Amino acid sequence: MGIEIERKYLVNGAPFETWGAGVKMKQGYLARGKSATTRIRVAGEIGFLTIKGKTEGISRLEFEYEIPVTEAEELLKLCEGIVIAKTRWRVPYGSHLWEVDVFEGENQGLTVAEIELESEDELFEKPSWVGGEVSDDPRYFNGALSRHPFTQW
Repeated sequence: MGIEIERKYLVNGAPFETWGAGVKMKQGYLARGKSATTRIRVAGEIGFLTIKGKTEGISRLEFEYEIPVTEAEELLKLCEGIVIAKTRWRVPYGSHLWEVDVFEGENQGLTVAEIELESEDELFEKPSWVGGEVSDDPRYFNGALSRHPFTQW
């Protein structure tokens, strides 16, 4: 069983030009319920099926499985809401790895940084480009962005 403990922040003026090429991603949601969501993602040339439990605080159950990219592409056609498009950079900083997502399409204008932790109270260093925390704001959850895109707020 996997537990995801994640904090999410807005991004201010990140130095993308120094990070190299990001990975293009598409993701959508096959099912959403009160206790779990089922997500399909294509990251570069790799497909993923992910099941996430209900968020409690900044933690939730997470199960992720690699699937053939051709199957992931077909499953994206079955998703509810819009398919989210974004580019992701993985940025080491201090002893942690930050994932920075620059959204495209109907979520253009939104850039978010996430950090996964070992415990909810784990200390970590924030880069200068990390802005306000949005971990507790459900509007910034990717599942919510597929239903209510950032450009419609």
